[in-house]
Amino acid sequence: MKNIIIFGAPGSGKGTYSDEIVKRYGMGHISTGDVLRAQIKAGTELGKTAKGYIDNGQLLPDSLMIDILADTYDSLPAGQGVIFDGFPRTIAQAEALKKMLAERNHDMGVMVELIVDEETLLARLLNRAIEQGRADDNEETIKKRFAVYHAQTEPLADWFEKEGMRHTFTWYGSKEQMLGDIFAFLDTLK
Repeated sequence: MKNIIIFGAPGSGKGTYSDEIVKRYGMGHISTGDVLRAQIKAGTELGKTAKGYIDNGQLLPDSLMIDILADTYDSLPAGQGVIFDGFPRTIAQAEALKKMLAERNHDMGVMVELIVDEETLLARLLNRAIEQGRADDNEETIKKRFAVYHAQTEPLADWFEKEGMRHTFTWYGSKEQMLGDIFAFLDTLK
C-alpha cells in the first residue's frame, strides 16, 4: 500500500478515518496529535514546548515535527505504507516530508482530503471536548485553529493538486458513506 496523507480541517475526522484505514489495510499510523499529546502527558521538554503552541492554537516549528516524524516513521515496519494524520500542515512541511521520505527511497503516496462544513466541525470539536476532556477544544481555541487552518494549511491542498496527489471526499452526513468512498478509492491503489 502507498503512503497516505489524510488532510482536512480540525474535526474533519482525520483520526477516525485513519483508524478505519489502518484496520482494513494493516498500515502504519502516525498521528501527530497523538504523538504530541503523549509528549505533553509525559512532561518531556518537547511536550512542554508543544503545549505552549497548542494552547495558543498555533502550529509547532517544522524542524521539531520532521524530527519526530522521522523517528516514528523509521520505527514502523517497512513496506506496509503509513498514514500521516495531521501532518503536513504547511507547504514547507510538505516539502520537508517529501525530502525525508525521498532520503529513504519512499514517496508521499496520495493525499485523502476530508471536506466537512465548518458548522459540523465546530459541533464535533465542542462535543469531543466534553467526551474526551480535551482542553484544546474550547470555542475560542477552535476558532483560532480554524483561522490558522484557513491561512496556513488550506493552501496546501493546491500544492497536493500540483503534485497529482489530491483526492477529495465530502461529508454528506454519514460516516459510512464517506468511508465507503475512501475505501473504494484506496482499493484501486493495491
